Amino acid sequence: MSGVAQPAGAGRLASLDAFRGFDMCFIMAFDGLVASLAWLFSGIADWNAFLDASWIARQMRHVPWNGLHWIDCVFPTFLFIAGVSFPYSYAKQVARGDSPRAIHLRLLRRALVLIALGVAYNGFFGLEFPMRYGSVLGKIGFAWGFAALLYVHFRAKARVGIAFGILLAYWLVTRFVPAPDAPPGTDVFTAAGCFAGWVDRMIMPGVFYCKDPATGRSLLEPNGLVVCVAAIPTAMFGMLAGDFVRSALSGAKKAAFMLLASAALVALGLLVSLSFPINKIMWSPSFTLVAGGGSLAFFAAFYWLMDVKGWRRWAFFFRVIGMNSIFIYLFQRVVPVRTVSLFFVGGLARLVDPGEGAAWSCVVYAGQIAVCWLVLYFLYRKQTFLRT
Repeated sequence: MSGVAQPAGAGRLASLDAFRGFDMCFIMAFDGLVASLAWLFSGIADWNAFLDASWIARQMRHVPWNGLHWIDCVFPTFLFIAGVSFPYSYAKQVARGDSPRAIHLRLLRRALVLIALGVAYNGFFGLEFPMRYGSVLGKIGFAWGFAALLYVHFRAKARVGIAFGILLAYWLVTRFVPAPDAPPGTDVFTAAGCFAGWVDRMIMPGVFYCKDPATGRSLLEPNGLVVCVAAIPTAMFGMLAGDFVRSALSGAKKAAFMLLASAALVALGLLVSLSFPINKIMWSPSFTLVAGGGSLAFFAAFYWLMDVKGWRRWAFFFRVIGMNSIFIYLFQRVVPVRTVSLFFVGGLARLVDPGEGAAWSCVVYAGQIAVCWLVLYFLYRKQTFLRT
């Protein structure tokens, strides 16, 4: 394939499914495998001591509050990718003559299905209340749904202004409107002191992820209303990227421009972090910009390799995952994949490492990945994909 990319309106991007699959690997036990491999070659016997010493292992664990590790970017990258795919989906719907009403109903249905799946994922069928209603899937449904509505009704320049307007508004509200129920002097960039947490406490039912360690009182839900609004620009950035790759520029130029744009977003995010720290739980504007820039850089690389240069075979493993990403996310919640892995590879793991140390962990995590991938490959061969 030459350096000329697909023409505007062309079919599904090969790179998009592979990129999504690469991202989803890190919720499919790949994070554990990376940490275990690093442990294996570290020469440190104790896991806790290894965690204290290993930069790689820490990257596979979420930052407790401010800061950014590799694993913190998995969720925003998935939301970004969902944004990239929408211009293609929307163009297809328009081309086949779908009415505006049908398109809007489809958007609403997808958003509501994701929100409902998120509630189910959190344990609704356990019927133990109060429960946590905010969810990753619900946040995707909310943020992607509103971003898609904005895409349908506004041109690209207006959407750029709206996206940065949301980030600016969130920064201003958080910085200058402390939570009315917080004690005087409480830091506005904390779960107890931020405006987003106060809104959650006022209107959201159930329990939240962030709680007061002393009292157990719910303080902030990372998938609450205000934080979900703050995530809308992440999906919008993806849609802008999707629009861009559908343009008539050559593929090489598109990849180069996306890399330049990614560097600009990261630089802007680091600048903004001086006044609003990078924080995934709050989905701070600095987090949105830095994670969005990183997502764009990786998308540019996958796009250049697969859709511009035509090098696709290497990514088959990832494509199988990426074409059923929602399914594997839910599958791991319902099926005890680690138990299945131990059933098949537990003996081998004990054989190579009777002490259940680093080598044992590597085998078990590799088994988990294999179980998930083989299920996905079976569905891939049957051309069965979970669509929302």
